[in-house]
Amino acid sequence: MTEIIQTADFESAFGMIKVATSDRGLAYVGLPLVNGRGFTSWLQRYGDGAHFEANYSANLVAIQQINDFIEGKRDTFDVDLDLRATDFQRQVYRVTQAIPFGETMTYAEVAEATGRPTATRAVGAALGANPLPLVIPCHRVVGARGKLQGYAGGLEVKARLLAGERLGPSSGRLF
Repeated sequence: MTEIIQTADFESAFGMIKVATSDRGLAYVGLPLVNGRGFTSWLQRYGDGAHFEANYSANLVAIQQINDFIEGKRDTFDVDLDLRATDFQRQVYRVTQAIPFGETMTYAEVAEATGRPTATRAVGAALGANPLPLVIPCHRVVGARGKLQGYAGGLEVKARLLAGERLGPSSGRLF
């Protein structure tokens, strides 16, 4: 049976976002500024043989939660995920998902938490391939001494997300 992936594009406070959902859950979130990987790359790696349909309503819960997060009305996500990733990437994403709202970890700390303390660059590569930014909050991972490094949505977006989180969800919009 051919897998069906439902896609939707929607306008957010920081630009157009693309989401894709399978029957197992949210599989992809594409931020407005991507680092070359984007939806086309995701499709090549994980969408082989799938049938894609534009379907806003199938993605409505994810869209609402993403917009609520960006608008400072939510600090966690409650959607099923269809995470397509390697075992190491899944380890990195589990650690990253555990970083509390408003806090950060360094790439080295994430590497240490995965049990591979010398894998700092591999952590960066895994986070660069994160198919679910915001939901898996890779923007909360920073370089040594808190330096902002790498983000698919761009460093300005990463800085704004982190600043908004430090103020807390009750303060209003992250953007």
